[in-house]
Amino acid sequence: MKLVCKSCEIEISNVLTELNDISLIKEEMEEDYIPQGYFLIVNEEDKVDEKGTIIINMKDLINSKHHPDGDRLNGCCGLDGLDGMNRVCLNDHETGTENSDCWMPHYIAINPNMVNFT
Repeated sequence: MKLVCKSCEIEISNVLTELNDISLIKEEMEEDYIPQGYFLIVNEEDKVDEKGTIIINMKDLINSKHHPDGDRLNGCCGLDGLDGMNRVCLNDHETGTENSDCWMPHYIAINPNMVNFT
């Protein structure tokens, strides 16, 4: 499957497969939380984000850029994602949150209300 922006239908992810082997998840700082090519939908047992959020590897995000509101782009060595969605599609529609700071595992948290699946 691919993720597309709900507002303009531009693709925002590479082809992804659902991650069924949770032993592949890495919670170490500055490591990819999820392997490239996979997605995970957060359930109530996961620690990284709200239930229903779609987690993907940062390398699988395409046709995306940082949010134009600089107040959303906080962090010391990357983005901490603590100030709201900080990623938009190329047409400036909010899609999700990059978590790439030095004190956290790295991933993109896609808001399920902002995307469709193809």
